[in-house]
Amino acid sequence: MASKETEVADLADQEVLTGGVNEVTRVADRVRRPAGPWTPLVHDVLRHVRERGFTGAPEVHGMTEDGQEELSFLPGQVSNYPVTAEAASTEALVTAARLLRGYHDAVADFPWAGREGWMLPAQPGADLVCHGDFGPHNCVLDGTRAVGLIDFDTAHPATRLWDVAYAVYRWAPVTAPGNTEQERSVREQAERTRLFCDSYGLPADDRPRLLDTMADRLNALVAFMRGRAAEGDTAFQSHLDAGHHHLYLGDVEYIRASREEFHRVLLTG
Repeated sequence: MASKETEVADLADQEVLTGGVNEVTRVADRVRRPAGPWTPLVHDVLRHVRERGFTGAPEVHGMTEDGQEELSFLPGQVSNYPVTAEAASTEALVTAARLLRGYHDAVADFPWAGREGWMLPAQPGADLVCHGDFGPHNCVLDGTRAVGLIDFDTAHPATRLWDVAYAVYRWAPVTAPGNTEQERSVREQAERTRLFCDSYGLPADDRPRLLDTMADRLNALVAFMRGRAAEGDTAFQSHLDAGHHHLYLGDVEYIRASREEFHRVLLTG
């Protein structure tokens, strides 16, 4: 589902950026991306947060004649997987958490109620429009500092905790042994989880629900992938063929099995 946008070619004044689902073209200081039915909603969100002073998201420049969206290019580096050393750094973790908090605060008063057509379904108890896929693959780094947020296709009404849970999953990362090139112990993952939550400013009352929310988010991701593949989406079918869903479901089991150790760090330090 993530874009994982990385430079693969330089064609005169344009660069072709490819990802797991989308192909993006950079032309000078703008990028052109495939649009979807949700794009008008996403553009309203992007305009809103920039009006609120959040400059870590692209500026909307409208649509091209061939139906692509055109956005401002955010300069910096975007990590693919395995993540770069910069994206795995403590500073990237901390600044990513602060970037997400900045986005959430800016989007908090966006009037989403009653608006339909998001790529992902609205979640129960939604209180804002979350990004929906906040990970290293969708954050722009300046060295080891997260300074920008891209690929808002998955934006949808949900809770702050829903977005934070998935962000922690990607940035800690919270994953079973062998499922990532970053081999960290449960204790190390828990400590990075707490650091992300502290840097974001996640309230203490939300923290006991973080791991269960993370597991729910991953199960929702797998259901979405399967649904899109069943509808004939070849990109998501390729993800299933590659076994991505097995990785996510394995991480769900790992999260539930490790809950007690995570809570010792997350709730008590």
